[in-house]
Order: sequence, then C-alpha cells, then structure tokens
Amino acid sequence: DIISGVSTGLVATLQGLAYALLVAVPVGYGLYSAFFPILTYFFLGTSRHISVGPFPVVSLMVGSVVLSMAPDDNFLIDGSNATGTNGTGTLIDTESRDAQRVLIASTLTFLVGILQVIFGVLQIGFIVRYLADPLVGGFTTAAAFQVLVSQLKIVLNVSTKNYNGVLSIIYTLIETFEKIGTTNIADLIAGLLTIFVCMVVKEINDRFKHKIPIPIPIEVIVTIVATGISYAANLEKKYSAGIVKSIPRGFLPPEPPDVSLFSQMIAASFSIAIVAYAIAVSVGKVYATKYDYAIDGNQEFIAFGFSNIFSGAFSCFVATTALSRTAVQESTGGKTQVAGIISAGIVLISIVALGKLLEPLQKSVLAAVVIANLKGMFMQVFDVPRLWRQNKVDAMIWVFTCVASIILGLDLGLLAGLLFGLLTVVLRVQFPSWGGFGNIPGTDIYKKVKDYKNVIEPEGVKILKFSSPIFYANIDGLKNSLKSTVGFDAVKVYNKRLKALRKIQKLIKKGKLKATKNGIISEPGINNEAFETDEEPEDNTDLQIPTKEVEIQVDWNSELPVKVNIPKVPIHSLILDFGAVTFLDIVAVRSIKTIIREFERIDVRVYFASYQDNLISQLEQSAFFDDTVRKDIFFLTVHDAVLYI
Repeated sequence: DIISGVSTGLVATLQGLAYALLVAVPVGYGLYSAFFPILTYFFLGTSRHISVGPFPVVSLMVGSVVLSMAPDDNFLIDGSNATGTNGTGTLIDTESRDAQRVLIASTLTFLVGILQVIFGVLQIGFIVRYLADPLVGGFTTAAAFQVLVSQLKIVLNVSTKNYNGVLSIIYTLIETFEKIGTTNIADLIAGLLTIFVCMVVKEINDRFKHKIPIPIPIEVIVTIVATGISYAANLEKKYSAGIVKSIPRGFLPPEPPDVSLFSQMIAASFSIAIVAYAIAVSVGKVYATKYDYAIDGNQEFIAFGFSNIFSGAFSCFVATTALSRTAVQESTGGKTQVAGIISAGIVLISIVALGKLLEPLQKSVLAAVVIANLKGMFMQVFDVPRLWRQNKVDAMIWVFTCVASIILGLDLGLLAGLLFGLLTVVLRVQFPSWGGFGNIPGTDIYKKVKDYKNVIEPEGVKILKFSSPIFYANIDGLKNSLKSTVGFDAVKVYNKRLKALRKIQKLIKKGKLKATKNGIISEPGINNEAFETDEEPEDNTDLQIPTKEVEIQVDWNSELPVKVNIPKVPIHSLILDFGAVTFLDIVAVRSIKTIIREFERIDVRVYFASYQDNLISQLEQSAFFDDTVRKDIFFLTVHDAVLYI
C-alpha cells in the first residue's frame, strides 16, 4: 500500500493540476481536489481499489457550467485604467474572474454532494443500471473528444473564446484553426514531445507489466524535466510560453457555498452527480469482481456525496475516480484504501512544499498529460464493430450517444443517449416476436410453424404465442398478429354474415327461399335474384340483430344462396399461449375481453395457456371474469388446452 500510495500520489498531483485546466480554474485548485475527497472516502467508501479524485469527463462537465456562468465577457475592465499597460483597450480582470469561477465550481461540488447523499439515503443506486455499457462507452468516448479539443488550444497556446452548449466543440475547433498562426512554438513542441513520450512509455508499461515491478511514473518524470527546462531556458520571458505562474502554498480556509447559485446549476448538478457516481461504481465493480468482494451501490452514493460536500467547502471541484490513476494504484500493489490516504499525503506535500517549484511548468505540458491519458477512452471506438456483430441495437446506442454528446454537449448528450436507449427497449417490447405454433407429432411440445418442418397444427385449432408484456403500446400488434395467424378478421366476418342474414331474411319474406330445420333451400324454378355485388360499404351500426334472424340455421362454410363474399372460418378454437406475457395493463385486459367476444360471435372459442400466476390476479382485479368469460378457459399448458378441445 505504501509503494502504491507513493506512485498514485505522484500521478494524482499531476492529474490534479492538469484537470484543473478542464474546470477553467487556476491549476493550484486541482491539488486540493486530489487531496480532500480521499479523506472522507477512506472512512465511508466500500471499494478498496479506486483512487478518488478528479476525472476528465466530470471535470469537463463542471468546466462547462463554470464557463457558462462566469464567461470572460463578464470581467472586462477598461485597459486605460489598468496599471503597467501601455495603450488602451479592454482587458480581463483575471483575479476576480478566477475567484468567481472557483466559487461556482465549489458551490456546484457542494450541490452535487447533497444530491448524491439524498440518492444514497433514498436507495436510488439502481439508477445506474439505466446507464448501459454501450451508453457509457459512447459517452466517455465523446467526452474524450471534447477534452481533446479543449486541451488543444492550451497545447498550441492559442487564445479563443470559451464556447458552451450545443455545437460548442465545432466553434472551438473552427476558432482554434483560424488562429493557428498565433501558435506558440515553444509550447507546441513541449506539448507534442510530452504526448509522444507519455504514450510510448505507457505502451511499454502495458507490454512489460509482468516484468516491471511498478509502472514507470512517466508523467512525473516528464513534468520534472519540463519544469527544469522551462526554468533554465526562461521560456516565459524568451518565447512568451504559457506557464502555471502561481500555485498557492498551503490551504485556503473553508468557505460556505453560494446558495443563491443553486437554482442556476441544479439541472447540470443532477447529471454530474449521476455520471460521477456511475464512473466510480463501474470502475469499482471491475476491481471488486477481480478480487472477489462486493460494492454497495447506495453506500458509494453516500460516500461520494459526503466527499463532495466536504471538499466543496475547501474550493475543490467534483470528485469521482480516474481510470488511469486507479489502474496505477491497483497495478503497483494497492490492496486497501490505505494506499489512497498515502497518495493524499503525497499531494499534501506538493500543496505545502512543492507548489513553488512547479511554477515555471508550461501549461501545454499539463494539457499534453491530459491528452496522453485519453488513449484508453479513444480505444473504445474499436468496440463498435464488435458490438455491431453481437447486437446491432447496442451498437446504435453507442454511436448515437457518442454523436449526441459531441454535438449537444455532455449533459444533453447523456440525456439524449439515455432516452434513445429507453426508446430501443420500448420498441423491442412494442414489436415483439410472435407466431403460430404447432405440435411435434407424438409429443406434448409445441413449436413455431415457420421455423420447424414437421410441426403439425391441430385441425380447426390455431395457436398464437405473443412474446412480450401486453400493454397500451403493443395491443394493436397483438390484434394484427391474431389476424395474420388465423387468416381472417373476426369483426369483418361477423359483419358480412349479418349482411347475408338480412338478404336471406328478405328472400324468405318474398317467398324465394325457404327456411327449414336443416338450413335454407331455394324454391325450385325461381331465379335467385339475391346475387348482387358486394360493393356497398359495411355498416357496423346494426349489429344487434333480432332473434328471429338468428333462428335461421346457416352453415357458413357451405355455398350460400345469396352472393355475399363471406370469408371462410376454418377454425373452431383459438389458443393464446401467454407463457412470455409478464404483465397486462387495463387497456390490454379490455382489448382481450373484446377479442374473446368477437371470436365467440363467429363460433370460435378462445382459450388461454401457459399463463403466469400473477396474470390471473391481475385479471381478477381488472374485473375480467364474468358469466361469459370464466376461468375454465385457462389451461396450464398448450397441450392441456388442445386435449380439452
């Protein structure tokens, strides 16, 4: 734990400094954010391996709130009044701007902490299940892209406006390339070298992790070298390189959050709270599975909530866990959160003593460290072809979330991805699989007629299996699948029969037909004038027919003396296999009752088979059963129903 804590602490110090750039606060505050959250998580958290602190995706989400609430334009001062500057023009009052941004970031952190504690107390840990792996993959890849663009201008040392909201990433890219002529060469070279060296050494760490006892802390080495070079060559004076300038020594006293800002940031804080928690829990679960212990989701919510409330008081920004840092903590042998406390100790030394030494460090080197750490997130793009082969819907969720998060920004993109994911579930339930079933001869097994060769449908019986809960959205799907399976529309058949009965009635009145016990006979020698085309529209109004009409016995499958085109009904029974129906809503119950009535009117009995026990109680509550619909039409298996028929 000690070795692991020292290695992780060095990485955490640098990532703290670097990720502060994403939040748009002075880099020194990144050190606080790498220190305070660990202290509370040590006592409250349930993961032994995660390294708590800033993470690029969450830092960027906090940064977008900070930039939208405290843009540069709010802090312009007249240049002529400023001391030490020749000439006039507008300048930015960086001191008051940075103070306001720190206040916004810490207030947001405090609010996120409160929300997380509330979620934990209300046991809402399950909410993360809605963030499916493809959704998180697409979201973090988009976030990596956003982070890359935001750091690009720091590597080039090009000053651009801080864009925010929809399409902000496109505007930032356009302006960065428009001003690429003002690139600072010293910063660009330092940045590119840092990215190259970090990536190469990280690759070596990965390849030879079995041979190297601890990974080479390349970020630390690069930073020390870069700081030395910058100091020795005096890059700021000679090449006007952008350097860190001032890192405060020691701690600031705790400050209360600005409660008046809560209303402006509540929506963003909600998504940040969920994302921060989801990242931490998903990383924690990976290591929990690897080392055979369990993570309590609700307790994690509470742990991170209190960490953020505590660190929000000390001018920090939102904490979660960083994949790269956690990997360092675990691969260097960290077994418990003692490693976390020791890493906090290393950050503490940096805050108290080493801050001054890092002042000549170029910001482009820090930005390059951030970019080098994105490699893992960008590699997720290669998951898409594999996902497409395994499950096209999941691949679409991944791509949609990624594109939406790039175009709309991270908070709206996450919401859009979440809604798209839920929509795919709804569509899958709305258009489920269904089919007519038949019997495998000599067994009580029933299989889909389409899929199996030797399956035989019992004579006069149709069996339909509908594989989904039945509710208001897919009830039409059930009705359409019924029509396709039986081969006719029960309502149309009934209306056509009524029409034929009316015509027969007329002909009997005229004496052209005779009704006997055995059916209807045309009088010999009389031309049948009842043949007329079946063009007239169906009127469903006159469905209640007088009793004397019903008394005429008609064999509907034989030739009729009147020319009405009546669809043949080749079945006498219909079995609905409800084995895969988990619930019914009130719309479904009413519709099923209507279906039974429609089929009974044309002499087709409807039976139900393989239902789940809870369905009967649902049907009872919905007043489904009465004198006509009784419980004796329900059977345990399809075969029971067939034998009964």
